[in-house]
Amino acid sequence: MKIFKPEIRDVQIVRYIQPFREGGSLPALVDADDGFSYVIKFRGAGQGKKALVAELIGGELARFLGLRMPEMVFAELDESFARTEPDEEIQDLLRFSVGRNLGVHFLKGAITFDSNVDTVSAIEASKIVWLDALLMNVDRTVRNTNMLIWHQELWLIDHGASLYFHHTWDNWEEQAAKPFVQIKEHVLLKYASHVRDVDMEFRELFHADNLWNIMNVVPDEWLIDESRGLSAQQARAVYVSFLLDRVANSENFIKQIEHERKNCI
Repeated sequence: MKIFKPEIRDVQIVRYIQPFREGGSLPALVDADDGFSYVIKFRGAGQGKKALVAELIGGELARFLGLRMPEMVFAELDESFARTEPDEEIQDLLRFSVGRNLGVHFLKGAITFDSNVDTVSAIEASKIVWLDALLMNVDRTVRNTNMLIWHQELWLIDHGASLYFHHTWDNWEEQAAKPFVQIKEHVLLKYASHVRDVDMEFRELFHADNLWNIMNVVPDEWLIDESRGLSAQQARAVYVSFLLDRVANSENFIKQIEHERKNCI
């Protein structure tokens, strides 16, 4: 049985370089005290801490399943950055993001994946489509692939739109058993001809211990939902149960993938 125990390093942001304005939540490029540059997803952005939770879960699951995902770190932001920022919009974002944020290693020189130019194997495409269907990731489309080509290899980024049930926590049990109709928009769908083989390979890895190991690295402060009366540990239990149920019902989203592939080939 393969065991996965993710370890997320802590870094301190030492320089704010520039925002990425093509992202609605204004992620930014920064330098950290470990000498590396990171793209920061801010806790004070539009979707708040839940987007960071989805990013961390999705990114670490991708890494666990053997897909390429840049290293993620916990990035501490000091209040002094907001005081020195002249742009009012960014100033507000930084002020609401003081504390622990999520950093993704910056892949310098990487280019956006273009399905008209770049190629991907059927196996790799099937793994990505399977994972995105599992996570209900609505944000891997032709318009916004959230994949990069770096050193001639395919890298995944940005899982923040996944697991959208957690924005309301309503009917999450029902959501776990549903197909994923948005998979029809997936940029790699037409290449994903081996999802059943991937399902047989991956489903045995999704046991409670591995999922709890991932959830236990998510900071309590990102998980507590006072509006719903959820403690951090209760929220972790919901995510673990959701993912276990989702895998147990994978036939539902596999059938959806196969159905939609017939319409796009």
